[in-house]
Amino acid sequence: MTTPARSSAQPTPAASPRRKAKSDRRSQLVAAAERLFAEHGYLAVRLEDIGAAAGISGPAIYRHFPNKEALLVELLVGISTRLLAGATEVANETEDADHALAALIDFHLDFALGESDLIRIQDRDLGNLPAAAKRQVRRKQRQYVEIWVHVLRRRDPELTESDARLMAHGTFGLLNSTAHSMKPGATRTAEVSSRTVLREMTVAALTSASSVTKRRD
Repeated sequence: MTTPARSSAQPTPAASPRRKAKSDRRSQLVAAAERLFAEHGYLAVRLEDIGAAAGISGPAIYRHFPNKEALLVELLVGISTRLLAGATEVANETEDADHALAALIDFHLDFALGESDLIRIQDRDLGNLPAAAKRQVRRKQRQYVEIWVHVLRRRDPELTESDARLMAHGTFGLLNSTAHSMKPGATRTAEVSSRTVLREMTVAALTSASSVTKRRD
């Protein structure tokens, strides 16, 4: 059997470190943008400020992002994509609706407690996205909500879609508020305590809301 010839298009060993360095610099710019946008607001931050915070200046910035707007797109479309993918996976892991809801709550708690900067950026600067990116974010957000609606109605088939959707939005409001109330750099003990309280409040609120809809009917 003839051994296939090595393609001339295959990267040389030296190319891999270069790609990694480029990827690292891009990640550094994204992390710096996230930090600065959350702290100062998108409109108050210049692309040069982001480059300086990442240790990247001059023309090198433009090799990764053409403008500041592209960084905002990367952040907000990126987190919407990750949330939707993660929730889809979590919801499909079990046929048990109670377990699926518990897993969704834990998943969103991970987001709320671990991505507070992105929550602040989205709350304040979603309107600064270009129209196409804003539509993309909104579409993914609606799909994320519908995952919760589906699980809530699996758990309680008597729930209407509108009630389940209202319960989902109420849950997001409760959990996402931690981005504005928790102090940056909170200790691990404080985070664990907050997680426990928020989880219990969420379960209680969803259980109570489900009971209210039954009494109303």
